[in-house]
Amino acid sequence: MTVVWTIVGIVVFFLGILFSVAWHELGHFATAKWFGIKVPEFFVGFGRTVWSRKVGETEFGVKAVPLGGYIRMIGMLPPAKGEAYGRSRRTGPFQGLIDDARQASLADVGPEDADRQFYTRRPWKRIIVMAAGPLMNLVLAVVLFAIVLMGFGQMTSTLTVSTVSQCVLPATATRTDTCPPDAPPTPAAAAGFRAGDRIVSFNGRTYERWEDLQAAIRQAGGTVTVVVDRGGQQVTLTPTLITTELPDLDDPEKTEQGSFLGLSPLREIQRQGIGAVGTTMVDIVSQVGQKLVEMPQRVPNLFGSVFLGEHRDQDSPVGIVGASRIGGQILASDAPPGQEISAFLSLLALVNVSLFLFNLLPIPPLDGGQIFPAIWEAIRRRFAMLRGKPDPGPVDAAKLMPVAMTVALIFIGWSALVFVADIINPVRLS
Repeated sequence: MTVVWTIVGIVVFFLGILFSVAWHELGHFATAKWFGIKVPEFFVGFGRTVWSRKVGETEFGVKAVPLGGYIRMIGMLPPAKGEAYGRSRRTGPFQGLIDDARQASLADVGPEDADRQFYTRRPWKRIIVMAAGPLMNLVLAVVLFAIVLMGFGQMTSTLTVSTVSQCVLPATATRTDTCPPDAPPTPAAAAGFRAGDRIVSFNGRTYERWEDLQAAIRQAGGTVTVVVDRGGQQVTLTPTLITTELPDLDDPEKTEQGSFLGLSPLREIQRQGIGAVGTTMVDIVSQVGQKLVEMPQRVPNLFGSVFLGEHRDQDSPVGIVGASRIGGQILASDAPPGQEISAFLSLLALVNVSLFLFNLLPIPPLDGGQIFPAIWEAIRRRFAMLRGKPDPGPVDAAKLMPVAMTVALIFIGWSALVFVADIINPVRLS
């Protein structure tokens, strides 16, 4: 049954990724149609067409290689100066590449479509069309996290005491149930805290979250007053805190000086409010953004995991195959169904956050590679108007095609490395 559920998880998560891709392209499609841009194709996948159906002027379909998707808008690149439809081709390597891109962009453009081309729209409209795809991924991520946090709940540290550390080991403040004879008791043990106590107030102040209480304890010093609810009765305790080296609250790999009490909170699944969704999204977007910046640093580990048999880091980048395998592992785990579904949806939400940020990078052929020229065009037009100069016209994004080709080759190589790593040395849930 474990194998069956693994396969089911892989298939379902893979379909979830394909839905995320289609949802992304729907953002481009809907806004393009809204602004009157002609869209001949809307496909999920690349390569040979497996199935398609034409609705109106757009052909919708699925292609054989399900590793992405696209919509094709006419006139994505402007024609060369002096031409209406970019039919000529120069012989130079870069010039030929640029002209080939123009021809592909303008292949279906006839006189009747002259005013329905992408490049003819005002810059702000083009920005909306290109940003709509990534924003759709962000919306989907918010919805998924809302379902997880508000519907299933999140493992949360409560204000109820789970365990009381009995002693403090010198210099490390390690909590242990087996105490050496000469080890001093923790402030909590000395003050008489018990498992099951619910902390009502600390130094006269109430707290809603354990994290806030923990920060307050670390910043306090000396003898403090703690009121706890014990079996329905309020009991006042007066522990004397000690100062020691503790794991940093923001980065557990680092340490900091702080006051130590000696309590561990009871953790339980609790449904969160809408505010927690917003806070979580801000944190996740920040973390994923940092991981994207660190991607070049991940190449040595990926290379070693593929060719040298080295251990693959737990936070190593994964592709569609790797993410689907993790989805399969989640459904095949022994966790309660609610926790499995919650983890499954959270992973899919993370994929959508990654798609959101990755596609906004200002490099072609990503969506940001069209957004950046549109922004520059708007700035250039504004300066020309202020100086009383004529409109300089659209920014020729076709000149970025050599950059786009270079980036595409790098991305293909990166994707191939990740794909092979996901097959022969996949990331596994601990």
